Amino acid sequence: MQKMIEQLIIKGIKELQKKGVWSNFNIPIITVERPKDISHGDWTTSISFVLAKELKKSPFIIAEELAEELTKNNIKNVSEIIAVKPGYINLTLDREAFVKELQKIIDDKDKYGANNKLSGQKISIEYTQPNPFKPFHIGHLMSNTIGESLSCIIEFSGANVERANYQGDVGPHVAKAIWGLQKLGYEPTDIDKIGKAYAYGHAVAEGDENVKKEIDALNAVIYNESDEDVMKIYNIGRTETLEQFEKIYKTLGTSFDQYYFESETWCDGEKIVREHVGDIFKESDGAIIFEGEEYGLHTRVFITAQGLPTYEAKEVGLAFLKEKRSPADLYIMTTAVEQEEYFKVVKKVIELIDERFIGKLQHIAHGMMQLSTGKMSSRSGNVITGESLIKDAQKVAMEKMSERAQENVMQDTIDDIAVAGIKFSILKQRAGKNIAYDVDTALSFNGDSGPYLQYTYARCKSVMQKAEESEIKPSFEKKCDNSIDIEKLLGKFPEVVEYSCEEYAPHHIANYLLELAHEYNSYYAKNMIVNVEDVNLSAYRLLVTIAVSHVIKNGMALLGIRVPEQM
Repeated sequence: MQKMIEQLIIKGIKELQKKGVWSNFNIPIITVERPKDISHGDWTTSISFVLAKELKKSPFIIAEELAEELTKNNIKNVSEIIAVKPGYINLTLDREAFVKELQKIIDDKDKYGANNKLSGQKISIEYTQPNPFKPFHIGHLMSNTIGESLSCIIEFSGANVERANYQGDVGPHVAKAIWGLQKLGYEPTDIDKIGKAYAYGHAVAEGDENVKKEIDALNAVIYNESDEDVMKIYNIGRTETLEQFEKIYKTLGTSFDQYYFESETWCDGEKIVREHVGDIFKESDGAIIFEGEEYGLHTRVFITAQGLPTYEAKEVGLAFLKEKRSPADLYIMTTAVEQEEYFKVVKKVIELIDERFIGKLQHIAHGMMQLSTGKMSSRSGNVITGESLIKDAQKVAMEKMSERAQENVMQDTIDDIAVAGIKFSILKQRAGKNIAYDVDTALSFNGDSGPYLQYTYARCKSVMQKAEESEIKPSFEKKCDNSIDIEKLLGKFPEVVEYSCEEYAPHHIANYLLELAHEYNSYYAKNMIVNVEDVNLSAYRLLVTIAVSHVIKNGMALLGIRVPEQM
């Protein structure tokens, strides 16, 4: 409908030009959008303000002339077109337009809201990025949540999406963990002990220069694989942590198409950097650096004075490994906002090395999750792991289901509710903002939460089951007049999906679903959906219920959240 109205406005402008009412000019891009106030109609355009300079008229006069011309065309399913001061044109759709959209939702079901805007494109989305030998912390959980949702949204828009995970299995953090394991006498088979060993190694190295030198030497040994005993610890610890990560991915409902490791990227990254010393990089005190000031960026080290590649050099190697192993039209990376300036430098360097990457690298930054004790750090050892956060949510989910007298609740349902609580808390906020997480609020069945949306979906399914038992089938025969608001809201879903994809912003979908759930639950409270005394009216209300269930399920899937059939 939006595109159709935009085309009709173009046609109206051409008619006014043809009649000589308006002078000839190149028609600008026409934009039609939803008004913020529902009393202003279903669609509005501010094109009159754009045309005012060209036509030397006030925007309101232009709006009146164009609205009159559009009205003459008797646009199908548009009941009213009016000009309003200071120069907007508001269009109101007739009821049949919303009924048609309701039918489309029923017919399309799981595909409703999908589009082919990105058809033919291959997009690689890299997210999560935990490091073996370190805990899977809440930052990784945020990256995983946002990255998975973006993957689903972009895939829904027709692109071939490749989910990628880049994990740091070499570097100073590994050396600190192995040094700590050796000093503390811990076995590398214990995940908790590995995390404690890393925190211990980091803390001691901060205050002891000799220890720092030992860890630096150990780091070189790991890169060179020159000590059998060290590599035995390394291989066991790496395997243990990667297996643990896979368990977490399964609970979160994530699976990856490509895994990349720093052990694969550092060598090529170092080689490429060294090849460009003199034109892109320069030597400084034994290190190789990139001076970013020329590009409005800052200076960063790519190879240390000890001859070891930094994270930056590994990113260079990663870019070329991705392009070689699985080339894409766009490479998206989602990480914490703290790394935003870092990625600006890395992006510029990669583009300077190979211009094929210009316009193909996109970094999406997310904020930090803050708990009652503030920001957490794996370096200081007071980290809240993603796993512990999930376990706490599972515990609260089980308690809440028990309070609802739900017996023999399946573990999958508990997991779905727990994950929905965490993920939705993250996704309902704009990606760059910090998240204040509270487990009870996140798991509420009554608030603006993931479980609340799951409960609304389960309510729809319950109504549908009751209607089937009462032998009431969905029908358009008798429309329910007080369904109009919810019908209008349902029809907005495709636009919300498109906008979320264009902006890389899942929060638009999350907040739309909350609005839809609130509207349906209010509708449910005011109307008897299944009423055997008025089967035809119930049949139409049942249609509305089915449509709501489809849209909530589709929307939650785009957020990477599963919806149980019963709660």
